[in-house]
Amino acid sequence: MKPKTILALLLSFVILHASFAAPVSPNVMIFLVDDMGVMDTSVPFLTDEEGKPKRYPLNDYYRTPNMERLAERGIRFNNFYAMSVCSPTRISILTGQNAARHRATNWINPDKDNAGPQGAPDWDWRGLGKGDVTLPGVLRDAGYHTIHVGKAHFGPRDSEGAEPLNLGFDVNIGGECFGAPGSYYGEENYGLGTKRAKSAVPHLEKYHGTETFLTEALTIEAKEAVAGAVKEKKPFFLYFAHYAVHAPFQSDPRFADHYVDSGKPANAQAFATLIEGMDKSLGDMLDQFEALGIAENTLIFFVGDNGTDAPLGHQHAVACAEPLRGKKGAHYEGGIRVPFIAAWAKADTGNAFQKRLPIAAGTIQGQSAAVYDLFPTILALADIETPQGHAVDGELVDTLLTGAPDSSREETFLMHYPHGPHRSSYFTTWRRGDWKVIYHYFPSEKSEESEESEKSEESEESEESEESKESEGTHYQLYNLVKDPFESTNLAGSQPERLQRMMRGLISGLEAQGARYPVNEDGSKSKPELP
Repeated sequence: MKPKTILALLLSFVILHASFAAPVSPNVMIFLVDDMGVMDTSVPFLTDEEGKPKRYPLNDYYRTPNMERLAERGIRFNNFYAMSVCSPTRISILTGQNAARHRATNWINPDKDNAGPQGAPDWDWRGLGKGDVTLPGVLRDAGYHTIHVGKAHFGPRDSEGAEPLNLGFDVNIGGECFGAPGSYYGEENYGLGTKRAKSAVPHLEKYHGTETFLTEALTIEAKEAVAGAVKEKKPFFLYFAHYAVHAPFQSDPRFADHYVDSGKPANAQAFATLIEGMDKSLGDMLDQFEALGIAENTLIFFVGDNGTDAPLGHQHAVACAEPLRGKKGAHYEGGIRVPFIAAWAKADTGNAFQKRLPIAAGTIQGQSAAVYDLFPTILALADIETPQGHAVDGELVDTLLTGAPDSSREETFLMHYPHGPHRSSYFTTWRRGDWKVIYHYFPSEKSEESEESEKSEESEESEESEESKESEGTHYQLYNLVKDPFESTNLAGSQPERLQRMMRGLISGLEAQGARYPVNEDGSKSKPELP
C-alpha cells in the first residue's frame, strides 16, 4: 500500500474517531417554573426533626411524577431561595447578582415604571440591556448554543431587554416583555386577537387554532431546538422558562379530571392542572435527552422563580403553602422559598463531567442556597471564567450538591423589595443561619392587593378581604426558623440583642450591594434603622 494511501486512511480514522469523541463541554438546562412554590408538588421538600422528608396534605394534592423521577436521580434543597416576585429572580439567574445589586427589584411592568407611590425612584425598571454580562452571553462566547424558550420578562416593552436575543441567546421562542400569557389555549391563539393581545405569546403561530396547550407547544419547540443543537455538535444551554403556573388560571384539559373530586375551588383545580402540565413537560425533556443519547452529558437545574401563587388562601396566612406562611409577593417563607432540584439527566459515574460535578441521588440538602448561585456554578463546571469586573453574589454549590455541608459558605440570604403596593410592601428580609429578620420601612401599610395593572400581570386572583396588617404594626419581625419554621411567633420584642445583630447584618448587606431605598413622603430616602 502506498504511503499516501496509508496517510489518507489514518486521517480518515482520526476524523471518524473525533466525530464520536466525548464532548468538551456539558449541556445545561435551567427548567424555571413561574410562581411555583416549594409545596406545589408531590415531592416532599420539607423535613422532620431528623432531616427526613415529611409529607403534608398539599404533597398529596399535586401530581408531579416527573419531579419525583428527577429527585430520585439528584438532590433537592429544602432551603432554596428566590426573590418574592419574578423579574428580580430571572435577572439574578442571568447575572449571578442579588436583586439589591442589579436593582431590578420589582416585577417589570411592560408599559410604565411601577416603582410604587413611595418606591425607590432609582430602581432599574429598564432591566437588562445589550451591554450587560449575562450567563447565556458568557456561555455563547465560549462556544455554547444558547436557547431561550418561554417567559422572559427581563425588560419593558420596546426595550433591549424585552428581546432575549439581545441578552446572549441565539434562539428565542416565546419570550417577550410581559409576565403573564395572554392565554394558555391554542384555540385562542395564546392571546392574539383577544382583549389580552398585548400579552400574546409570540413565535407560536403554527399552533394557532389548535388544541395545543401553551405548555405543550413550548415543550415541542424546546425539544426541536435541542435536537438542532445536537445535530450541530454544539453544547447547549437551554433556559426553559415556562409561563405556567402563572395566572390566568386556565385549566389544562389534559389533566382536569384528576382534580374534579378534590373539593378544591375551580381556580385551585386549574392551578393544579398547570402544575401537572409543567411536570409532563419535564418528563418529555428527560425522554428527549435519552433519545438523543446526551442524557449523561446534560445537567438539569429545576427551580421556581418565587413563592407559590396557588389560589388557596390569604397571602399572609398559613394556607396556599401550608405549613409555610405566606405566598408569592409576601415577606414570609412561602413567598421566597422555592423548589430546587439538581440532577444529571442520567447518572454515569464514569462520565467526565459527572466526575467533575458529582451529584448525590435521592438526597435532601438542608443548607441554604439561592438562585444567583447558579451563575458561578455553571460557569465553573464549563471551565469558563467570569468576565473581569462583573460582580457576582452567588457562590459555588458544588459541595452542597454532593449532599455534604459546606462550612465555607455563609448561610445568608438578602431579599430587598423597596416597592408597593403588593402583598407585602416596602420591606427587606435578611436570613443568617437559623434566624430571619424582616424590616418594614412603613409599618402602617396594610395588607392590600396590588394596583389594577399589577392584578392583570402578577395575580389575576381575588384575595380574601382580611384586613390584617402585614407588619404587625412594627418595623421589625424576628423569627427563629429552626424552632419556628412556620413564622408564628415574632421574637423582636423578646430578643433585643439578637434583633440588633440581625439588623446590623441587614443594613450592612444592603450597603455592600449599593441598594436603592424607598422614599418618605417628603421625598427623602427611607433607610433601615436599628431598634
